[in-house]
Amino acid sequence: MLNLYVAQSSASSRKARAWLKSHHIDFKERNINSNPLNADEVKQILRLTENGSEDIISTRSNIYKKLNLDLDNLTVSQLVDLVVKYPDLIKRPIIFDDHRLAVGFNEEEIRRFLPRSVREAELRELESQIS
Repeated sequence: MLNLYVAQSSASSRKARAWLKSHHIDFKERNINSNPLNADEVKQILRLTENGSEDIISTRSNIYKKLNLDLDNLTVSQLVDLVVKYPDLIKRPIIFDDHRLAVGFNEEEIRRFLPRSVREAELRELESQIS
C-alpha cells in the first residue's frame, strides 16, 4: 500500500494527493502534524532514503532555523528524537511504499508509483508518436 504523509497547509501535499487520485492510485493518507510519527516510523522512512537526513529534513523550516541544527553532528538516534518531537522538521509530502520513497511533489518522481503496466503503455504511446 502506498503511504502519503502530508501537512494540511502544504500546497505540495495537496498536489500529490490530487495527482494520486487523478491516476487512480490507492493510498493511505496521514497528516503528520495531527498524527505525528513515532521513532520506528521515522527510521522506516530513513531506511528508504538515498541521502539520509538530507532527503527528509526541511532546512528551510522555521523550527530547523530556531533549533540551529547541524545535521552532520547528530547521531541517528538524536535525529529521530528531534523529528518525533518536531514533526515540522520533515519535508512534505512524503510518498512511499515498501521499496520506494519520494519527498516533496515532483511529477517526474511521483510517476515511479504508477503501476508498471501503465508506465509501459505510456512508453509505447510515446514511442509511437516519435516514429
